[in-house]
Amino acid sequence: MPIVTLMTDFGNKDYAVAAVKGAILSTVENPQIVDISHEIEPYNATQAAYVIKNAYKTFPKGSIHIIGVDSEKNPENQHLAMLFDGHYFIGADNGIFSMIKGEFKSDKIVAINIHDQMPSNYPVLEAFVWVAAHLSRKGTLEVVGKPIEKIKEIIELRPVVNPQGDQIVGAVIYVDNYGNVITNITRKRFHEVGKSRAFTIFARNVKFRKVYESYSDAIDFSLPKEKRDEDGKKIALFNDADHLELAIYKSNPQTVGSAQSLFGLEYRESVTVKFE
Repeated sequence: MPIVTLMTDFGNKDYAVAAVKGAILSTVENPQIVDISHEIEPYNATQAAYVIKNAYKTFPKGSIHIIGVDSEKNPENQHLAMLFDGHYFIGADNGIFSMIKGEFKSDKIVAINIHDQMPSNYPVLEAFVWVAAHLSRKGTLEVVGKPIEKIKEIIELRPVVNPQGDQIVGAVIYVDNYGNVITNITRKRFHEVGKSRAFTIFARNVKFRKVYESYSDAIDFSLPKEKRDEDGKKIALFNDADHLELAIYKSNPQTVGSAQSLFGLEYRESVTVKFE
């Protein structure tokens, strides 16, 4: 039973997701289809990469991941299939693949070249599903494309360290369902630059001088509930993906607000860590 995951920027209002699932069921023998997300912001490759990079690792080796985000094929956006870390990824060359593999080398990447066999210009429904079906039958990547070495990279959102080595300038790359703000500053980078020094995190008009390991670590549970500093408590922490996250304890974007709304932080907003 091949596992095929699906992540798109289609949303759930229209028929697109159902159509792709129907194509998978019609093309892949006895598949197990898993939805990762269909709420990726339209054409947001950075957001898509963050989600798939932190989701795929929990799936069994050999899983096939279809990425239908900014997937229209054009001269600047070719279609790729990649074998990396024992998983197959199918999508467009819009920077997502470079962010998935990061500094590591992929086993193989091919530029898909079977489009002339497809009846329409709907890549996720046609080419991507066809490639997934081929791989589910233990087919090789060389059959569906030509091996390539160079792929598109998104570098403008990488955190920057100043020449003095006492400051990291990062950016917001994702806002989760709770309105928590995730940056591109990783735990590893933070500690490499910080070297155990004291620090201040600046995000618009908000400052943080401590990073917690979890949301609950920020709360003193030894105190009676009525005396705890819980409501609206701002928190900086390293999340389960090891990225620096700015949050509000038990936030709700629909009621009490969130880090996104209360701090005024949006995608690509600057977040700076200054070490002393």
